[in-house]
Order: sequence, then C-alpha cells, then structure tokens
Amino acid sequence: MSVQRVSPEEAHRLMVDEGYVYLDVRSVQEFESGHPEGAFNVPLMHVTPRGMEPNPTFLPEVEARFPREQGIVVGCRSGQRSLRAAEALQAAGYGRIVEQRAGFAGATTAFGQVSERGWQSVGLPVSRQARAGRSYEELRGGGDR
Repeated sequence: MSVQRVSPEEAHRLMVDEGYVYLDVRSVQEFESGHPEGAFNVPLMHVTPRGMEPNPTFLPEVEARFPREQGIVVGCRSGQRSLRAAEALQAAGYGRIVEQRAGFAGATTAFGQVSERGWQSVGLPVSRQARAGRSYEELRGGGDR
C-alpha cells in the first residue's frame, strides 16, 4: 500500500480535527531553526562531519513514543526524507500515516524553483521552540547528539 500524501493545509486539518501528531524527521539543527507548531522531532538522518548519515535508531525511537494506532503526519524540509520515513513506519505496522507533501520549506524542481509551497510558506503555525517533551533530546531521554 502506498503512503497517502497530503498538502500542508490538509496535514494541519488532520492535526486539529482528528488528533494526528506532526513528526518532523529533519535534523535537530533544521528543526531548531523553525518547525510546525507542536511538532515532535525524530531525525531520519543526522548531520555529521561526513555529511548526512542515517539515524540507526529512528524506528525504535518512534515506536517508543507513539502507539501504532496514533495518527501521524510525517514531514521534512521538502518531502523526500518524510516519504522514506512514512514508508518505513507503514512497513512497521503504523496504519494511520500520512506524508505531508512539500515539507516545511516547499518542494522544488531540479532548477530550484518552488513547485509546491510548504508548511511555512502557506502561513501555517510555526515555532522555533519545541513544546515540552517534543525535542529530539527530550524524546530520547536527554542524551546529547
């Protein structure tokens, strides 16, 4: 089964009306520079001196925080990482997974032109401060990354 992909506005509606949570799979640094209001941060990839590397504990960290019946909107910067993360969650048995197309910043063409506006550019609520218990550091028990 393929992952359902929704617009930023539909993702927001699911959160407000149906109790979905927003799982931001961008790096900690990206999340801290601005994210959808109320989002949880579990990076699919970590920034390292060698570039972006997979987070080997992504799935166990999500499983530790969210039951499989929880509705989850998965988002990233432009829609690439979030689709991979949503597919992994769906394969792990999560049944109420949607991927927010265009991510936080918006999807772009190969030439860098915006092809679909993202969460921030459509004017949905944004924060630079994570709500209590929703930053990656807090979700993984206070450890440093």
